Amino acid sequence: MLTGLRDLRRLGGVLMIGASAVMATEAKAQRTHVLYAGGLSGAPQFKTQFTEAATALRDVARTRWAVADSSLIILTEDSTAAGTRSTRENIAAAFLRLSRRVQPGDVLLVMLVGHGSGEGAGSKVNLPGPDATAAEYAAWLQPFEQQQVVFVNAATGSGDFVPVLSKPGRVVITATKSALEKNESEFLKFFVQGIKGSEADGDKDGRLSVLEVFRYARAEVARSYERSKRLLTEHALVSDSSVAARITFGQRATSNDPRIAALIAERQALESQVAALRGKKDSMTAAAYEAELERLLLAIAEKTAAIKAAGGDK
Repeated sequence: MLTGLRDLRRLGGVLMIGASAVMATEAKAQRTHVLYAGGLSGAPQFKTQFTEAATALRDVARTRWAVADSSLIILTEDSTAAGTRSTRENIAAAFLRLSRRVQPGDVLLVMLVGHGSGEGAGSKVNLPGPDATAAEYAAWLQPFEQQQVVFVNAATGSGDFVPVLSKPGRVVITATKSALEKNESEFLKFFVQGIKGSEADGDKDGRLSVLEVFRYARAEVARSYERSKRLLTEHALVSDSSVAARITFGQRATSNDPRIAALIAERQALESQVAALRGKKDSMTAAAYEAELERLLLAIAEKTAAIKAAGGDK
């Protein structure tokens, strides 16, 4: 099928000019939704850490990612407001609420924080009241098949969430590689630090991908252990690095040059189409899915080349 690349290149300009207005509209319509659930802290230092993480995520979502208040849900262990305590029931209700707002191609970031335990599908993070299992989180994510889902379990002992929640087109990140790594974790601190600043943008292209933040946090954790001459007792995992590299947090890159801005908008729309396509994979034949995926990926590659040739993505 790659032999069709030459034909695609010839037709690409004509096809994309006709579709550019539609794709620019789709790109603008793509939104980011955030759900933060902070579990039981158990000690003052952890409560401070969880509170700081929630505050930082809320601020970044509002000021840098343009997340609407209706799409920003922060649940904490000590909240006294109705519906905002991080109970199992409120987390389930938050997923339901977001499922009614999301559109195909939207980004959903879920961040779970706390102390983990268990094994396999029964793994959990300690919550006020009954704990939710990894299997329940997997069920709550089922309505988000056509979205770009990033599930971050920054709790200790969180590694078993990866095989339970992983699906094509979804990114699952955990602070540890198994439920046995239960020592105090530093991954949360550095993951939030990566989201807040520009240090995690490794290629300095203005597009902060999920993979860049993950790699930044993992590297900073290793450096922290090295500086204090400790044996590394936490090993963060990412379920699909290729998908994580394509999903960006919040606002996408843009340009003051109208021509480059239009190309970027077109590329973003194509990336949204890839995410939506992955959600329809099970309803398509393998040949049809692969053909459409190849078409979209080739188009994205051509857009990226055009953006770079025009002086963008520096």
